[in-house]
Amino acid sequence: MKSVLSGTMDLKTDLATEINSPRRYQLLRRKIVSLMALVTILPLLSLAGINYYEHQNTMASEIQAPLRALVGKAKHSFELFLAERTSAVSFIASAYTFDELSSDTNLQRIFQVMRREFTGFVDLGLIDTAGNQISYAGPYDLKDRNYTSQDWFHQVQFKGTYVSDVFLGFRKFPHVVIAVRHTTESGQSWILRATLDTMHFDRIIAAMGLEPGSDAFLLNRGGILQTESRRYGKVLGMLPFALPPTNFESNVQALRDDQNREIFLASAFIANTDFALAAIKPRPTVFSTWYTVRADLLFIFVSGVIVIFLAVYRLTSALINRLQHSDEQRMGAIHQMEHSQKLSSIGRLAAGVAHEINNPLAIINEKAGLMRDIMDLRPEFPDKDKFSRQIDSILRSVDRCRGITHRMLGFAKRMDVKIETLDLNSVLEETLGFLEREAQYRNVEIRRNLVPDMPSIPTDHGQIQQVFLNILNNALAAVPDGGRITLTTWDVDENFVGVSIEDNGCGMSEETAKNMFEPFFTTKKEKGTGLGMSITYGIVKRLGGELKVQSKLNEGTTMTILLPKKSTEGQA
Repeated sequence: MKSVLSGTMDLKTDLATEINSPRRYQLLRRKIVSLMALVTILPLLSLAGINYYEHQNTMASEIQAPLRALVGKAKHSFELFLAERTSAVSFIASAYTFDELSSDTNLQRIFQVMRREFTGFVDLGLIDTAGNQISYAGPYDLKDRNYTSQDWFHQVQFKGTYVSDVFLGFRKFPHVVIAVRHTTESGQSWILRATLDTMHFDRIIAAMGLEPGSDAFLLNRGGILQTESRRYGKVLGMLPFALPPTNFESNVQALRDDQNREIFLASAFIANTDFALAAIKPRPTVFSTWYTVRADLLFIFVSGVIVIFLAVYRLTSALINRLQHSDEQRMGAIHQMEHSQKLSSIGRLAAGVAHEINNPLAIINEKAGLMRDIMDLRPEFPDKDKFSRQIDSILRSVDRCRGITHRMLGFAKRMDVKIETLDLNSVLEETLGFLEREAQYRNVEIRRNLVPDMPSIPTDHGQIQQVFLNILNNALAAVPDGGRITLTTWDVDENFVGVSIEDNGCGMSEETAKNMFEPFFTTKKEKGTGLGMSITYGIVKRLGGELKVQSKLNEGTTMTILLPKKSTEGQA
């Protein structure tokens, strides 16, 4: 106690010296000015800006080249794929006569050979100049169909060879048509038409090896997607932004998409088709290499600037707060130190007691378990049920003692707060269950004014129950036989809920009410330890709440608890 008083006196002396020493604040001001003068923020900003700008331009040009090459290779893969399939269809159209192709059997045999040599074909059909399906090999019932209304039919009549856009047609699934018109020397002509599955397009795009976050797809000159896009829609959907000017050589352009994201778009038209291949890479991902390369410089620069501004802000705020609230803060600090030192001593004592109690409790628990095991191994054990009930009673008592030591350790701040959403009305009713028998025995009336729609709050069940139990115990001790205790709950505002416990007991004087939360302060003489309300006050503060007392001697006491509706930093 002497050391505490000595420390308090030294603190008061230091605080008085600080209050009466304006040179301290002048020194702080000089330090701030010196710090700002030494830190060259503007040169650092200029250097970092120039470095970033130059490196960004260099990296942009270096990253566009691989993206351009990737699109170029994929474009050639598409052209080779379509050229091989077109050549195969053209060869079949010229290698066989109209009569040979008109036979479903012959066409089926030719189609099977063609599918073995070239993947992607779905069906094959012979069409005359009137647009009628003469023969067909494939999984659909398309014989006797007429295609004069189809756009591809007129295109192939005009061009001789035609690769269509992706469309649904009679098959009702996305596909591409390769049609070749063949004319003999005698002037007879016909059209050989094959359907390609667009899944092979997806395989070519997948083979590009796109990075996470990147995208690639086919579209036609009208901006309609020919393959599915990760970002911009399904097949046959419209690209949500206009494709920039594109030619048959792959090129890369920086632009913003429909969601205002900065992207690099590489595109190129595929020869002999209306298709354009596009690959998109988000701009932030592109410059991740710059951040990796310059991470050390960026970290040092950003850390330096943050430290500078935090130091200036904190020091300036400290000066203002000290000038405005110096006396109040110092007195509060002195009081808090005295209270903390007392609570620290109690905490160490509680931790020691809890530790010493837990050791014999563990032995009792193990011995009781051993007794149960011995009984279980002897089916004919005499009075087995009676002994089993006694062992259960021992184990329940051990659990109860463990709960007590658990709360003691909680007061010593060696156990974490376990926050869960609770209904305070239910916790109050549960706590009353411990004391209701004593209240009935003494004929103490317990009134309940509990709001039925009380909002649930995040708090610790065990600790808030301990708070209620301590206050209710004090209320029962204060009221005479036949007295009254009133429990009230209410929704205070958007931040707090309230619980009050009012009794009509002996009450307290103003001096007693002022000191009741101090450790070891008690009015029960040899019957009390003076720790109950100190522990209660500490728990409520730790849970982010407030504990208030109103009392008049010989009239009664009202304890009011305000608890937060949301988790607070103190609870965490």
